Amino acid sequence: MDYLPIFLDVKDRPCLVVGGGKVAARKLALLHRAGARITVVAPDVCNDMRQHLQQENITCEQREFRDSDLDDTVLVIAATSDEAVNRHVSLLAGQRHIPANVADNPKLCNFIMPSVIDRSPVQIAVSTGGSSPVLARLLRARLESFIPAAYGRLARMVDDYRQEVKQRFAEPAKRRYFWESILQGRVAELLFAGQEEKARTALETAINSTDEEFRSG
Repeated sequence: MDYLPIFLDVKDRPCLVVGGGKVAARKLALLHRAGARITVVAPDVCNDMRQHLQQENITCEQREFRDSDLDDTVLVIAATSDEAVNRHVSLLAGQRHIPANVADNPKLCNFIMPSVIDRSPVQIAVSTGGSSPVLARLLRARLESFIPAAYGRLARMVDDYRQEVKQRFAEPAKRRYFWESILQGRVAELLFAGQEEKARTALETAINSTDEEFRSG
């Protein structure tokens, strides 16, 4: 395994994007969806980037990169057309122990950005380790057809009842068996059919009706 797959919490944290082209705009969009506070540094910006700049928590400095731009930054993406600038950003970030991603140059990255299937809070990341981003996007497209958006709603519903189930079924094995039966049974089917209220009612009924059964084993 070439990389450790992790999910990083950047919500309301300062991130830097160096570059104003389409690649920079695409990577910025992912950061914005994750709730980051983003600063863009670029002498010029493309139309795609300009559209993003209208959104909240994104500011832009239309100038060349300065070393001080990395101050207080928790993550940086270098996506300029100038390889020397990208390399400089990467090396400086490394010296400061700041995670850095350089577009189209995995050797200068200490993290890579996978292709993502977003069914929040369910997220699936597909990566080829930077060797073929196109293949990663093709794999993502195939997987998306098997993972409907309803999985996100299912995950949120499960989260709403996690503590209640934990209180009722103290043993981890019993909780696991309970959730497996829920996620593969009628509750999930109702939710996938768009009947969320009925799904919640069925889940509440299952929690109460199986309480004694699960306690006794």
